[in-house]
Amino acid sequence: MKVKWRMSFLFIIAVLAFLTYWNYNNRVYDWDMPGYLGSVYTWEFPDSPDKVREITYSTIKEEAPSDHYTDLIGTKPWDIPRQYFAQNTQSFTEQLPYFQIKIGYILVIALFFKLGLTPPMSVLGVSLISYFFSGLLIFYILKILFPEKYGLAVLLTIASMLLPPMTYMARVSTPDMFIFQFILIFVIGLLKNWSKWTIFLLLLGITFIRPDYATFTLSYLGAVFLLNYFNEKTIDFSLVIQGVVILLMYIFIMKFYHYPGWTDLFYDSFIDRRPIISTQPVNLTLYAYLQVIYIKIIYFKKVTLSVAIMITVIFWKSKDVWVRLISVLFLVNVYIKFFFFPQSAALRFFFPFIFPLFIMMLYVLSQKYNNLKLTKIT
Repeated sequence: MKVKWRMSFLFIIAVLAFLTYWNYNNRVYDWDMPGYLGSVYTWEFPDSPDKVREITYSTIKEEAPSDHYTDLIGTKPWDIPRQYFAQNTQSFTEQLPYFQIKIGYILVIALFFKLGLTPPMSVLGVSLISYFFSGLLIFYILKILFPEKYGLAVLLTIASMLLPPMTYMARVSTPDMFIFQFILIFVIGLLKNWSKWTIFLLLLGITFIRPDYATFTLSYLGAVFLLNYFNEKTIDFSLVIQGVVILLMYIFIMKFYHYPGWTDLFYDSFIDRRPIISTQPVNLTLYAYLQVIYIKIIYFKKVTLSVAIMITVIFWKSKDVWVRLISVLFLVNVYIKFFFFPQSAALRFFFPFIFPLFIMMLYVLSQKYNNLKLTKIT
C-alpha cells in the first residue's frame, strides 16, 4: 500500500507541475497588480510617490502583453479611475492602503523580488507556487480521509485543481491562492487534532496575511469558546486572550496604513469607483447597500445551492456536534464575506470557505471507509 501511495504522490507532483506551467502560460496581468507592486515599492521609496507610480507601471508594461496592459491602465471612456491611477500620483497613492494592509502577502512578494524574479512575476509567482502547494495539501487531506483509496485521492485532487476558481486564482495578482494554502493547513490542523495554541498561531498568520479574514479567525475562536462554555460550563480565558490579540493586530494594521474603511471599500467597489478618494466623500445609504445586496444575491444562487447541498449531507451523515459546528462556521463565513463584499461574479472571494465545507462533507462520507474521528481542539 505504501508503494501505491508513493507512486500516487509522484504522479500528483507531475500533474501539479504540468497544471502550474499551464496556468503560468495563461497568467493575467490584471489591475490588482499595480496596487501590490506599488505597496512593495513604497517600502523601497517611501519619500518618492511619483517614482513609485512610474516604476510600478513601467515594470508591468515591459512584461505584460499589450492587451493586458491596455486593460490595466484603462483606455475606454468609462475607465476613468484606472486612467487616473496610472497617470495621477495622488490618485494612485490613495488607493494603496486597500492593498498595503495585506502585509504577509506583500512580504512574500518582496521576498520573491529580492530573490531575482521580475516585479510582475514576483506577484504572479506567489499565486502559481501557492497553487502547486495547495494541490499537495489537498492530496494530503484526501490521504487522511481515504487512507486506502489512493485512486480516489488522485482523481479528487486533480478534479479540485481543475475547478475554474482554482485555475483563476492561480493566474491572477491576488492573495486568494496564497491564503487558500493556510486555510487548507487549518483544515489539516482540525483533522490531526493540533493544539489550540498551534491553531492560534495559524489563525494569527492568516489574519496577518489578510486582515479581512479576521471575521473568520475571530468567529472560529468564538465558536470554540461557546462550545466549551455550554459543554463544560467553564470559561476558557486563553481563547479570550487569543481573540484580543488577533483583534488588536487587526486594528493596528488598519490604523498604521490609514485604511479608508469598509464603507469606502464598498462604495468604490459597487457604487462608484472614485478616481481620487480624498476629493469625493462617501455617501453610502442603507437603501443603496440593500440594492447592491439584492442584485448580487440573485447571481449567488449557484453558490447557495452548492453549500446547501454540502451542509445537508454533513448534517444527514454526522450527528457529531463538533463536525457540525465547524461546517456551519465555514458556511457562515461564506455569507459574512458576501454581505461585506458581495462580489458574486468572483468566486475567488468565497472559494477559500466553500472548499473546506466540501472537505467536511468528504470527511463525514469517509466514515464509511475508516474510523477517522475529528475531535474538538482543547
